[in-house]
Amino acid sequence: MPPVIEVDRLTKRYKRADSNAVDGVSFSVQAGEFFALLGPNGAGKTTTVSILTTTLSPTSGSARIAGYDIVKNAGAVRKRVSIIFQRPSLDLNLTAEENVRFHAILYGLYPFRPTFKSMPRAYQQEVQRLAELLGLERDVFRPVKTFSGGMQRKLEILRGLVHRPQVLFLDEPTAGLDAATRRSLWAYLKEVRAESGTTVFLTTHYLEEAEGADKICIIDHGRIVSLGTPDEVKAALIEEYLVIDAEDRATLFIELRRLGVPFTGGAEIRIGLNGRSVHQVLQSVTTPLSVVKIHSPTLEDAYLAILRDHE
Repeated sequence: MPPVIEVDRLTKRYKRADSNAVDGVSFSVQAGEFFALLGPNGAGKTTTVSILTTTLSPTSGSARIAGYDIVKNAGAVRKRVSIIFQRPSLDLNLTAEENVRFHAILYGLYPFRPTFKSMPRAYQQEVQRLAELLGLERDVFRPVKTFSGGMQRKLEILRGLVHRPQVLFLDEPTAGLDAATRRSLWAYLKEVRAESGTTVFLTTHYLEEAEGADKICIIDHGRIVSLGTPDEVKAALIEEYLVIDAEDRATLFIELRRLGVPFTGGAEIRIGLNGRSVHQVLQSVTTPLSVVKIHSPTLEDAYLAILRDHE
């Protein structure tokens, strides 16, 4: 299967700008993948998403969504994507269902009908299915102004999924939400992906949200500085190491030198694994140990290291 998103040397330069906002970016996303685009403020994340969703024209380069060119076939691209913005874009004076219905009508999925009951049965069933999936089945006919921030985010996702997009773009979707609501929202999104096979394209400042991504792309100053699975990104930048200690440090140091095991002393004794297993290292040490810890890098460690290297 060809990638559902194909980006080739995509570039965007704004008028009177000194540099490119997006600078020759290339990547691909397979159908059904969870893809995370990370980077500091001003890195080019939102510009990239705006180009891919056809709300902004590229300066050069190309991109295709589900096989359609984002410039030449912009209308076809829009029918196959949905985007959830950082700031809610709901009409607070309408009910949740009314927001969804007008969205579906604007997409040309159904002719206009004044009430939910007058809409085709297929629409009614789809709204009820998604509302149940997102935990909004009891609230779908309530005014949006009575919704919490987390409920509004869920409603935006429901509205964005009603036309069954191939790609769901999430631009900082949990910004401003508390930790519990963010966790709940991602649990629902996981169910949505499993149920629909929708490709999810995320930009976020919360690195823990990107840990579960199939692929991560980190950009800085408009350029890609790292691309791969979370484990590949971490392994390429941050070393996994073993922390040990002993009551008899002098004997431990002598033994490590005799074994040819490189280490650094100080408040803690660090041993770089360099492809060796923890079991191999510990099996070779006979000095009684008082501390044994494994330091495995987090995505945040790798992210901060990348940004330091490109300052």
